[in-house]
Amino acid sequence: MGKTYERIDGRLRTFIEEQPVFFTATAPLSEQGTVNLSPKGVRGSFAVLDAHTVAYLDFAGSNAETIAHLRENGRITLMWCAFQGPPNIVRVHGHGEAVFRDDPRFPGLVERFEAVDPDPHGLRAVIVVHAELIRDTCGYAVPFMAYEEERDLHARRFAREDDASLDAYFGKKDHIAKSIDGLPGLPLPLPPTPAR
Repeated sequence: MGKTYERIDGRLRTFIEEQPVFFTATAPLSEQGTVNLSPKGVRGSFAVLDAHTVAYLDFAGSNAETIAHLRENGRITLMWCAFQGPPNIVRVHGHGEAVFRDDPRFPGLVERFEAVDPDPHGLRAVIVVHAELIRDTCGYAVPFMAYEEERDLHARRFAREDDASLDAYFGKKDHIAKSIDGLPGLPLPLPPTPAR
């Protein structure tokens, strides 16, 4: 039913790169802390960097729970499931970090995402995940659902923001600079977007 993989390549890599949506799960160390589970879309915003490292673009939003949890403990699980074709679920368990705009690695990482223009989405970080356990399972109970198209709402909403207005937007949100549980989230003020 389930198989463990040593690396992300071949059929496994093809499967995860073809999925239009994936999910991220993180949690703080506190037993009373809030577990976070987030869907991620936007075609082209996920990349396999090498056989043990994946990354995705972290866009503007109403909170920064994943960033806060990664800053505290680094634990993260990514999951893809087949809504079409043969049933399959793939999980990558590992440790991640948020690479922010003022990190010297940021421009090089953003270049790895050739299929998407991150500018309209209010890009705030690149999340890099180092895989420690890679597994698939059957996915027999996952329903068939048809992928229709990408939503353009996120890009339309954040395309009108520049660095200053995006920073002001983040500053007004309750759970950007600090998580729901009070952990440090996105560092503010937001560093400017590096020139490309």
